[in-house]
Amino acid sequence: MPRIAEVRDAAEPSSSEQRARFGRIIEAAATLAAENDLERVQMNEVAKLAGVAVATLYRYFPSKTHLFVAVMLDQIDQMLERFARRPRVESSATDAVYETLVRVVRVMMRRPLLASAMIQSNSTAKAAVVPDTARVERHFRQLLYQAAGIEQVTERDAMLVRVLIHASFGIIQSCLNGRITLPDAEQDLRVACDLLLAEWPERFPAPIAE
Repeated sequence: MPRIAEVRDAAEPSSSEQRARFGRIIEAAATLAAENDLERVQMNEVAKLAGVAVATLYRYFPSKTHLFVAVMLDQIDQMLERFARRPRVESSATDAVYETLVRVVRVMMRRPLLASAMIQSNSTAKAAVVPDTARVERHFRQLLYQAAGIEQVTERDAMLVRVLIHASFGIIQSCLNGRITLPDAEQDLRVACDLLLAEWPERFPAPIAE
């Protein structure tokens, strides 16, 4: 299990050069974690691959947990951008959310070791220590709101989607652990969406297509 370093604020990149270094670190961590179990990914190897000093890496990411929660946030943001560019068709909000979750699972299963590293890190991180955990859930919620075409989110919507996200992460983890197959995971996601989103109206404006 990844160890969380001392409680301190991580540095935020402010200049274009710092943002470039930050991005290289995220990319290097994802590359190494796609090929090795999380325990075998070493911070000095991430720094070397990213072309930065180890001290620079730790300034942005005080621990491996900070790092891979940030990687997860980056992956979700990439999905937000990709899915937003897809053509739109009429579909029920529930179906649109389900199809989006299926795409998320399929993306993660392409690099299962990386997916395990991200989910393990996010699930063990405390929000007070690793603020990106809150951003992960907030951006994942936005991914589903975007899929359903919801612009005005009610408290009830937020609660239902929050529970759905927790269920989805558990389903993905079970798939990664080999407890269920990918078809099983997709069936479970279907049940979760149908049960949790049953009260949603039949249609929202033009959700994202497959």
